[in-house]
Amino acid sequence: MPSHQTVSRRTAIAAGVAAAAAVSVASSAPTASATASASATASASAGADRGHGRPENPTLVLVHGAFADASSWSPVIERLQRRGHTVIAPANPLRGLRHDADRIAAVLASIEGPVVLAGHSYGGAVITEAAAQAPNVQALVYIAAFMPDTGEVLGELSARFPGSQLAPSLRQVPSPAPDGSPGLDLYIRTDRFHEVFAHDVPSTTARTLAAVQRPLSATAFGDRAGAAAWRTLPSWNLIATQDRGIPPQLQRFQAERAGSYTVEVRSSHLPLYSAPDAVANVIRAATRHVTR
Repeated sequence: MPSHQTVSRRTAIAAGVAAAAAVSVASSAPTASATASASATASASAGADRGHGRPENPTLVLVHGAFADASSWSPVIERLQRRGHTVIAPANPLRGLRHDADRIAAVLASIEGPVVLAGHSYGGAVITEAAAQAPNVQALVYIAAFMPDTGEVLGELSARFPGSQLAPSLRQVPSPAPDGSPGLDLYIRTDRFHEVFAHDVPSTTARTLAAVQRPLSATAFGDRAGAAAWRTLPSWNLIATQDRGIPPQLQRFQAERAGSYTVEVRSSHLPLYSAPDAVANVIRAATRHVTR
């Protein structure tokens, strides 16, 4: 568990990150001077890395959550790539916590050099376990995400705090489990997707996202977390204060106990679309921590 001194330091740093995030939410297009300043800083940092043996720039690995696919990160990926970052957004199978964490851990093992690992929603639980198997992960970023401790169950964790509208909005579809046994897949009902998952995203966009959503195996909400990498790695946390999927109170509870650098953004459960600049800023803050 992080010390009080560490938490205080993280709170101070978070204030700076929060200010950057607030500017990003207010305007999705950075000013010319801000862009020039950021470019100069990035160039100077890259030169220092090459010339003085400083740590190499990490690969940013972005793990999507349930009822989505890797393309849900697209608005954020565009912003990170414009800043020169190497980004990978692998497919999260959504077949159960241990299964999914092992798959993401395999992706991490294939990457040379340091990694900043980010997860959205259920993807937060996956990265929490996967990073425990991946020594190249240097920092964790949680975006409106689950962040379980060892032994915790996602369904029970969510039930600790009121506010989620997810459970009554789910549709069950019989589907074979990975081992071939009978199973259930969960989808968000199309008529509820906009209201529950992305109420601050244009309705036309939400309809498209609802149509292409990938299901989550019902077993995932009953799986017990086998590891909690945030106990040994620094973490950053973007809390979506208007989230109707994962209660904001739960997000705050998780961030506080982990001593995360925390930013709050007025967003639905999908800040990847409604506040992509703020999300990109939080990830870049973690990246700067790794390369400094």
